[in-house]
Amino acid sequence: MDAARVRRRGALWTLTTFAHVVPFVAAGVVLFVVQPLAVAVSLASFAHAWIIPMLYAARGANVLRPKRRGAVVGATDAGAAATAVGLLGDLVDHDTRDLYAQTGLVVERGALGGWAVGEAGAVLLTSRGRRATCFCVRVDDPDLPPADRTAHLLLALRADEVGFATVANMAFSGARWRIARRLPAEMRPALTAAAALDRVYDTAS
Repeated sequence: MDAARVRRRGALWTLTTFAHVVPFVAAGVVLFVVQPLAVAVSLASFAHAWIIPMLYAARGANVLRPKRRGAVVGATDAGAAATAVGLLGDLVDHDTRDLYAQTGLVVERGALGGWAVGEAGAVLLTSRGRRATCFCVRVDDPDLPPADRTAHLLLALRADEVGFATVANMAFSGARWRIARRLPAEMRPALTAAAALDRVYDTAS
């Protein structure tokens, strides 16, 4: 998979979403034209057309959201988490480390575009940072601290970016703003930074 193939997959995802949405819009219009008194049914059809892309975007944002864990964290778990954060910090530069501390995400510039990497997946920013393609990846060990999970995905991405994008499950591809709206405010700067990296890459190309 190269950048062109990533774009094709993104375009296919958009066409698929379009194919899901258009019938609801068409049905709403036809119902209203044929029977104006059925306006409630038409509005329900339009609502479905609006909700479908929103649900896809929420699914995509979930690859970056932190995973829920038990409220009680033992001293051993806290020590392992601190060690994991330290190891992850060794893999990135100072600015990226600071951004991770703020957002819980690591940004990485790759050959395909800018990446934002979390503990359950990564988002690839392309088209000068405007398109977000979300990949869901499962780390086998459920007991790993979040930073360890993120480090595993970051190393896999660095080892074989094309393979990473090929093997990982695509959860969403579409406008970046759709993903950003569904992330906690403190995580959004990482998405913006990854988009900026893609713009730098695009300019350099």
